[in-house]
Amino acid sequence: MKLIQTAPDINLKRAIEEELRWTLGVDATTIGVSVSDGAVTLSGEVGSFPEKLRAEKAVQRVCGVHGIAQEITVRDSYGAPNDTDIAREAGHALENAVDIAAHAVQATVKDHVVTLSGAVPWGYQREAASRAVRHLKGVRDVHNSVTITPRVSSGDIARAIEAALVRTARVDAHRCTVSATTDGDVTITGTVGSWAERQQIDAVARSGAGVTSVHNKLHVLP
Repeated sequence: MKLIQTAPDINLKRAIEEELRWTLGVDATTIGVSVSDGAVTLSGEVGSFPEKLRAEKAVQRVCGVHGIAQEITVRDSYGAPNDTDIAREAGHALENAVDIAAHAVQATVKDHVVTLSGAVPWGYQREAASRAVRHLKGVRDVHNSVTITPRVSSGDIARAIEAALVRTARVDAHRCTVSATTDGDVTITGTVGSWAERQQIDAVARSGAGVTSVHNKLHVLP
């Protein structure tokens, strides 16, 4: 059955395409955009994994986006490093990352996809591990399986996240409810005005001490 786009979807698609063209480091001519009821699907090929991430972040900035399906692939490049080369460079990058304890995170590589494992006490260290390897030449994707060891009580985790949301600009913390378990599993419910606000709340929650995972159940208002 042929998909019939509504006027809001057509306008949103146009805005996304303009944002992609506006974004430095993104070749918008290689990226396909489709929209259905505010849900965006990105397709096509890009030259690097960082470019794929930049395209996704560009879409998150556009008002009216309710969700993103990321189907962009990173094209093969002639002379790219093999898996062994990437694994060696990933190991060096993790060792040189000042915000990650030595030997806390390990990297394995298969088909140019880097998988990170290990355990760290903070969410920002988990994200730092991804940043350390995603810009390496030849990397097509990064799977972050690093776990976080909780060190605080569930009540303290929830209160700390709520306080951080109140301090955060462009976030209406009063529309969010935060709950946490003793093992650092956080759930956020409520409503937000945009996909970008939803992602910002998610990032704030993941940066909290003792947070091991975040279930973002925030609903984006139409």
